[in-house]
Amino acid sequence: MSGKRIMVIGEKETFLIRILIKKLKDAGLECGYVQNTVDAINSAWEGTGLVTYYLEEGAKPGDGAFQFLKDRMMEEDVQMILIGENNDLRNFCDNMPGDLIYRSLVRPVDHEEYIHSVTEYFKKAASGEFKKTILIVDDDPSFLGLVREWLKDAYKVAMANSGLQALKWLGKNKADLILLDYEMPVTSGPQVLEMLRSDEETKSIPVMFLTGKGDKESVMAVVALKPEGYFLKTIEREKLLQKLGDFFRGLRV
Repeated sequence: MSGKRIMVIGEKETFLIRILIKKLKDAGLECGYVQNTVDAINSAWEGTGLVTYYLEEGAKPGDGAFQFLKDRMMEEDVQMILIGENNDLRNFCDNMPGDLIYRSLVRPVDHEEYIHSVTEYFKKAASGEFKKTILIVDDDPSFLGLVREWLKDAYKVAMANSGLQALKWLGKNKADLILLDYEMPVTSGPQVLEMLRSDEETKSIPVMFLTGKGDKESVMAVVALKPEGYFLKTIEREKLLQKLGDFFRGLRV
């Protein structure tokens, strides 16, 4: 999450929006009104950790400012509280990835409920509750530790040093992505993938292979198993973070 500032967006700074901002400031929260335009949103974005989008009756979700806002929120892992009439809320929710909307509140808004939602959101964000969970499976403890160190600030990271340990962990926990070593003793990466896909509980979890072999034949063998992707173990930290970020953003589109 980018920061702890609440960006309150509306077509114009109405009396109701001014009351909303006063309530936020009375609660000791940093906030400010921003007009619903690309330039205004872009100029005021720095430090934004939560968006409140105040919908006027009949508001349409298809304008350029809305698309820009959606893209920016996806890039920065920022969520939104929507306030509006029921029909308008439905229209916007249908055009926004669900994990970008923290809460929808019907007008006239209950200010206590709104302030509670805002403070609850920041508490959850601070505890890492909104982070994606990645399970790394590799028999090399040094590599496991290195990748965990790379990812721990952006993701919740779990580790398993064998396929069987990974399956045991998944029996009690959920992962948003598995990074799976292709070449493991006893139970290989392809065998683990086969077991994951044959189980109703784990078949839909995205899997990306980790491989130390970059020759054409080896890469083709990996790709033939149809994982969501693969990484060479020589990949650099920034490149790995970029590719993982691109992957999770792609799931929202």
